[in-house]
Amino acid sequence: MFVGEVFLSSFFEVVLDKLVATPLLEYARRQKVESTLEDWRKTLLHLQAVVNDAEQKQIKDTAVKMWLDDLKALAYDIEDVLDEFDSEARRRSLVEGSGQTSTSKVRRLIPTFHSSGVRSNDKIRKKMKKINQELDAVVKRKSDLHLREGVGGVSTVNEERLTTSSVDEFEVYGREADKEKIMQSLLSDEGHGTGRKVRVIPIVGMGGVGKTTLAQMIYNDGRVKDEFDFRVWVYVSDQFDLVGITRAILESVSGHSSDSKNLPLLEDKLQKELNGKRFFLVLDDMWNQDPIRWSGLEKTLRAGARGSVVMVTTRHEDVASIMRTTPSHHLSELSDEHCWLVFADLAFENITPDARQNLEPIGRQIFKKCKGLPLAAKTLGGLLRSKHDKNAWKNMLNSEIWDLPAEQSSILPVLHLSYHYLPSILKQCFAYCSIFPKDHEFQKEELILFWVAQGLVGGLKGGEIMEEVGEACFHNLLSRSC
Repeated sequence: MFVGEVFLSSFFEVVLDKLVATPLLEYARRQKVESTLEDWRKTLLHLQAVVNDAEQKQIKDTAVKMWLDDLKALAYDIEDVLDEFDSEARRRSLVEGSGQTSTSKVRRLIPTFHSSGVRSNDKIRKKMKKINQELDAVVKRKSDLHLREGVGGVSTVNEERLTTSSVDEFEVYGREADKEKIMQSLLSDEGHGTGRKVRVIPIVGMGGVGKTTLAQMIYNDGRVKDEFDFRVWVYVSDQFDLVGITRAILESVSGHSSDSKNLPLLEDKLQKELNGKRFFLVLDDMWNQDPIRWSGLEKTLRAGARGSVVMVTTRHEDVASIMRTTPSHHLSELSDEHCWLVFADLAFENITPDARQNLEPIGRQIFKKCKGLPLAAKTLGGLLRSKHDKNAWKNMLNSEIWDLPAEQSSILPVLHLSYHYLPSILKQCFAYCSIFPKDHEFQKEELILFWVAQGLVGGLKGGEIMEEVGEACFHNLLSRSC
């Protein structure tokens, strides 16, 4: 829901870039529609000034949301017309070029201009007239919404969830007691008397509370490394793909990759690798509540030696209940003190003592909105670390995004803010990623080429190569991920 709602501010950049593209403008002059395109550009620039404010106010104001939806539809209509102009301009360029340099055989491969072209295309003319009328109506409605110009957002790029087992424990606060409690259970003989060779220890808690981070701390503890023959980390998510999970475990313990989708064959190989060995397996972000599907994996894991451990992180006690052999460890929110440390480490990084003294009172109010969630504190701190202006911090504190009712979105308000304050070019690239399925593994070069093909990293000044701009965007988004 959220990406679709706030994509408009970044999409404006795409449309405005197309409106000043040289080939299209040259063709527009020939068709005597240059003045119309210039009017569109000026109107969109006028509307763009209030879009950031509208995107925040739409959360509580239905009229603003309807206005944004209409404006977004209109922007898509404008882009459609521009794309038709651009295609015709390129076709005409090919035709004219072929007349001078190509043989008659090659020329016949290129369609020639005919009466259905843009000049005589009544359909396009009518569409342009309709767009003019709708733009006028949108501008008039704007004045009734009391939208402010220049609210929030940034416009330049200057900076440099699949989970893994890596963690920097120097950045973790308030989890030592949780870690030691689980370590005692993990390294003791507790649970061995149940008759099961493999113990299952669930970590249960709400999204963003730090379940994965705690599991990473335990996974990388030297005592765990010494206690087990194998350590394996698998990110599961909401799709419990038994073939994929089995293959991932097999690849980790054997050290060899596999393309096999034959589950019996994979299970047989995994059982042979685990036979007589003690292993420590983390299944991160489990959602499966079907005991039959879990039993299929558990049956294979029984090949390991007694004392093997599976650690599961999940948001739901129902998931833990079908797997556990020991009581679930329920992870609660951080204390105010520890949550503040997570926030402050990032928010006040590379800042002078005087600037910190000026900003800390506002920061103390902002961090309370994190409600003890380290993910929220880390995200907010990251957003503010490059902002040393007091007004920027106040805008963050007073943003209406904090008032979004929980039932309207499963996304933490702080993550809404994180998206809202992305530079426009990064909004475009990030929003494009939403067309891929959850947990899709991106190939950097392929994704950058998609961005370039869609025109999301084009139209920049200074002669930059689009692929290089795309790579900068990729690394910038990567650096912002938690």
